Amino acid sequence: MISVFRKEIASFFSGPVGYLVSGSFLVLCGVFLWVFKGPFNIFENGFADLSLFFLLAPWVFLLLIPALSMKTFSEERKLGTLELLLSKPLPLSHLVLGKFLGVLALVLLCILPTLLYVYTVWSLGSAPGNLDMGLVWGSYLGLILLMAAYTAIGLFASSLTENQIVAFLLALVISFVMYFGFENAAALMRDGDSSLLIKTLGLKAHYEGISKGVLDSRDAVYFLSISAFFLFLTGLQINTLRK
Repeated sequence: MISVFRKEIASFFSGPVGYLVSGSFLVLCGVFLWVFKGPFNIFENGFADLSLFFLLAPWVFLLLIPALSMKTFSEERKLGTLELLLSKPLPLSHLVLGKFLGVLALVLLCILPTLLYVYTVWSLGSAPGNLDMGLVWGSYLGLILLMAAYTAIGLFASSLTENQIVAFLLALVISFVMYFGFENAAALMRDGDSSLLIKTLGLKAHYEGISKGVLDSRDAVYFLSISAFFLFLTGLQINTLRK
């Protein structure tokens, strides 16, 4: 698994993809939060907090994580190297987890520089340091769990086809439905209990729950279950290619 993980990291940084994606995330978040006027601008918000960043980040990653994960298996299939990997005495679970952790590690590197936002907002308050750090760290935890779910979905989409563009679009659609689709469906329901049940099936409700600074084990279990489910589906799909 470690060798697959290292190979994934090396492949990202041996070309422009890793730098381009991480740079794009920082530029997009930076201009929307600090430069462009609009609903995400921190200066116009009037409050020294990072809620707007955690509201914006899931939508940015909705595009960037499928772009990162689309080549994980699609490229291997197209180049014919997946058969070589499957012929080695490497457990299938190690192959899937290695690629998953490789993509997730790169995504984590993307959000590392955003800790500068924490310091900036910390300093911008009417009284420096007037920032709820419990809320901030809870929101970061929620974002990391959401990124893990996006990454698992991206790997599954990549395992379905050798066309990277198709893999990107599949991951984008599935992630969008999982994040926003259930909430939209819940809004159409007239029965309150059914509406709440459908809403809790989506990623957005659980992400917002953790982002409020309330660590509910059910939210964490939900995200881990979604990630494990799509990784399991990825393993099943790759196993069919072995036969």
